[in-house]
Amino acid sequence: MQESDWEVFQLDELLAKVERQGVNFKEFLRTPSLSCAIYHIPVGSRDMASAHEEDELYLVLEGKGQLRIGETEHRVRQGTLMYVHAACDHAFFDIQEDLTVLAFFGAPVLELGRGRRMRHGQRTETATDAGL
Repeated sequence: MQESDWEVFQLDELLAKVERQGVNFKEFLRTPSLSCAIYHIPVGSRDMASAHEEDELYLVLEGKGQLRIGETEHRVRQGTLMYVHAACDHAFFDIQEDLTVLAFFGAPVLELGRGRRMRHGQRTETATDAGL
């Protein structure tokens, strides 16, 4: 993929490209600090997921199932947004309706205009806090 300062994606176009036969993971964006993919898991399938080096954010676009994070199980359905910390063991299971998920994998971002890294769980000064 050619690197540029910006790209535009239409969700309906991304969904139209999803292969619905078997478990499918299709990355559509990769930069040094972020990657994004559409992940499809049909009813009765087993998830390929495991712990990753990057933090993850999942948004369920279609379907119903369960997500195990560590020892905790969560019901997921269309509209569910889930954060999974880097290196945390996790997997989708008990897929009740074909599950299609938008997955974001990232690293900490640079705070705009300050050049400092923001870390998970730490409060940083925002433009509003600074009176800007």
